[in-house]
Amino acid sequence: MSFSSLSLNNALIKAVQELGYQSPTPIQKQAIPHILANKDIMAGAQTGTGKTAAFALPILHQLLEKPSEIKVIRALVLTPTRELAQQVHQSFVRYAEHTDINCVVAYGGVSINPQIEALNKGTDVLIATPGRLLDHLVKGTFDLTQLQCLVFDEADRMLDMGFKDEIDRILNRIPPTRQTMLFSATFDDAIFKLSKTLLTDPELIEVSERNATAAKVDQIVYTVDTDRKRELTSFIIGSKNWQQVLIFTRTKEGADKLAKEMCLDGIKTQSIHGDKSQGAREKALAEFKAGKTRALVATDVAARGIDILDLRYVINFELPYIAEDYIHRIGRSGRAGNDGLAISLMSPSEQWLLDAVEEVLNKRLLQQWYPGYEPDLTKTEEKQPRKVSKRKQRERALSGHKRPQGRKRQRR
Repeated sequence: MSFSSLSLNNALIKAVQELGYQSPTPIQKQAIPHILANKDIMAGAQTGTGKTAAFALPILHQLLEKPSEIKVIRALVLTPTRELAQQVHQSFVRYAEHTDINCVVAYGGVSINPQIEALNKGTDVLIATPGRLLDHLVKGTFDLTQLQCLVFDEADRMLDMGFKDEIDRILNRIPPTRQTMLFSATFDDAIFKLSKTLLTDPELIEVSERNATAAKVDQIVYTVDTDRKRELTSFIIGSKNWQQVLIFTRTKEGADKLAKEMCLDGIKTQSIHGDKSQGAREKALAEFKAGKTRALVATDVAARGIDILDLRYVINFELPYIAEDYIHRIGRSGRAGNDGLAISLMSPSEQWLLDAVEEVLNKRLLQQWYPGYEPDLTKTEEKQPRKVSKRKQRERALSGHKRPQGRKRQRR
């Protein structure tokens, strides 16, 4: 099947051909015809399989088929994070290259004035985070009375981040008659509950097993003592000469601390999280993409906004508290059908977090011990860690030092 067979506008077909798209992905094949038929949809697919194009292309087609004499916002895409808003906006701009459709992005953390200037020039498609969208609505920058299409991209993450009140306030300002879509890599009970209030007779589209991970991402779990996680992380990256690694922690403080200590290990590392300014986040991400930074430590705020086609390695320094976030984390690798590797470091006391992940995945993940970094099963996590200096740990990480040879086996 080709994009031409989906009856898309020729200008859009030209754009995707120039971008090197050969044929529609499964989610695109199923979603695009329903969207063109003006159906509400609830669509789920593994991350990195082309969800953005699945809704962006038919939305642009609809706008081209029924042009407006004046520039008003006719399509709105809501995203949970700034990074994802930027990513979606860039996709819309690329797909609309050969059209006169204007796409604007609005998110917090930066001055609102440049966004107001861009919006005042006329906008067909707005991509925004909920909080900043409400800022504009309160200021009267625009209204949404002419809105025809509303998309919730990664709706589950919006609920996780507490945007339900903002969503309700936005819904009060838009026409009740509209086309609405929910897109996500994971579905849960909260999303199905939300869909009942948003969608009218929707089409449910799932192109793979629900909450599945990308097919070409190998998953490894190493059981290791908490106080040796950083040492093992630096050792793996250094000994295998990995040049681009995305690392996830649960907290902002943990991300900053890990990045600082890995730099002392000789691995150029930066951190990215919600307390960083938008400029700092963009700079860190740009340097990581360009290969100027070897490792990027992120909290889950970045899990759904980093799109690096050739990224192969993801390390869960800590397993997430929200099990579904595991899918989005490791989905940063293995994008567009490429191979990927996701390593999770789990201390013995974190077994319950792995159990939750396995329940979401509906499969068991093999636990292993990394040679030289086997956990000390004679102690508990509550006891004081061994008094090993950070200098000594770094020496081990950089020299490949291993513990004395002992029992090595796999845990299942």
